[in-house]
Amino acid sequence: MRMPATPPKPSLPTSDEEWSRIYPVGKEALSGPYFHWDELRHRTPPPGFSAEQWWSAIKLARTGQYQDVPLLDLKGRHFQYYATDEILATLHDIDMRAGGTVAMPEQVTNSETREQYYVSSLMDEAITSSQLEGAATTREIARQMLRTNRPPRDKGERMILNNYLTMRKLADWKQQPLTPDLVFEIHRLITVDTFDDPSAVGRFRTEQELICVENVETGESLHTPPVASELPKRMEALCAFANADESQRPFIHPVLRAILLHFWLAYDHPFKDGNGRTARVLFYWFMLRRGYWMFQFISISQFLVKAPAQYGKAFLYTETDDNDLNYFILHQMGVIRKAVDELHRYTERKSTELSQLSSNLRGVGELNHRQEAILNRAVRHPGTIFTIESHKRSHDIAYATARSDLLVLENLGMLTKRKRGKGFVFEAALDLHARLKETIKP
Repeated sequence: MRMPATPPKPSLPTSDEEWSRIYPVGKEALSGPYFHWDELRHRTPPPGFSAEQWWSAIKLARTGQYQDVPLLDLKGRHFQYYATDEILATLHDIDMRAGGTVAMPEQVTNSETREQYYVSSLMDEAITSSQLEGAATTREIARQMLRTNRPPRDKGERMILNNYLTMRKLADWKQQPLTPDLVFEIHRLITVDTFDDPSAVGRFRTEQELICVENVETGESLHTPPVASELPKRMEALCAFANADESQRPFIHPVLRAILLHFWLAYDHPFKDGNGRTARVLFYWFMLRRGYWMFQFISISQFLVKAPAQYGKAFLYTETDDNDLNYFILHQMGVIRKAVDELHRYTERKSTELSQLSSNLRGVGELNHRQEAILNRAVRHPGTIFTIESHKRSHDIAYATARSDLLVLENLGMLTKRKRGKGFVFEAALDLHARLKETIKP
């Protein structure tokens, strides 16, 4: 990632005639794509305008819309944003499709099945959020580790396990206001056993640990966070911002506030490492605290990891253009919308699968939804191995319940049990398809 081109300072019109010429151009830009100078300079300006004049018109139009937020840069200047038409439309979409009153298919959200999706989404977020920070483990290997409770083999796997365990605590934390101690606890859980210096876990970085975010290829400085001595008061300000209620003015939409918390902690970089993961956990904490319950089933990092350069550029564009947060807000809203879309596609697909499975397995004794899921996976993925521990973790159930589920399927002849190490594993019977065909009622 490179540092974007520095925007030129906008030139103020010197006459009414010049104002009347640039005003329509700037106003029209407010409803169009939100370009940074780094992008705009490569585009064709309107007739009669140079690229620099076009940028001046846009910046002057934006300046009249900005609203300050409490976050300050290194020079004491406020970060700012304004609600564009695209932002307002996306906020409405998120409220309608991921807010507190949204209905989801009963097969997905009832008490018997929702835990399966909850665990799966936690795994996805834990894995991809860690991959963003350098964890090199593949998704399949990481999932296998989490399902079987296998100890992590390296730092990357430890990062993923820490993230997973941290995300599981959000249900408890969402009831609490944000405090510096809670932020430290989040950071401690995320980073324990991943630092060369264990004392750096769950505390502010020191003056000797000054961090400068650099381009790894060129060594170019991309971001210098505040000095360590300022971190306590900046953390207090972040917590106050997180705990403000909706009656406080000016009003900031909850989704915007969650995105700004994400940016704020990443900008301050209060820890020696683990800042990105901590920032993303704060985003989830706030969304769940404000009633966006569907975000327990959503992974934003699965989309961030697909385009990490765009994620980084959203931070840089904000810093290099007068602390304009719209670049980061719009990027994150695009990610959130993709994640919500993916969840709805997933639930529709799973709802159809569950309905078909329930219909096709009506003749296989008295199976519960977990046993039906095992048979469904066994049919779709021949050779899958099931263990009591993996089944227990996948559905978040007691060991005895997991053991009973598998033994019943063995007794029905759907699974076979064989010795492995000190325990047993279960796999689909070689003639599972034939057995199901014989057993299922016409």
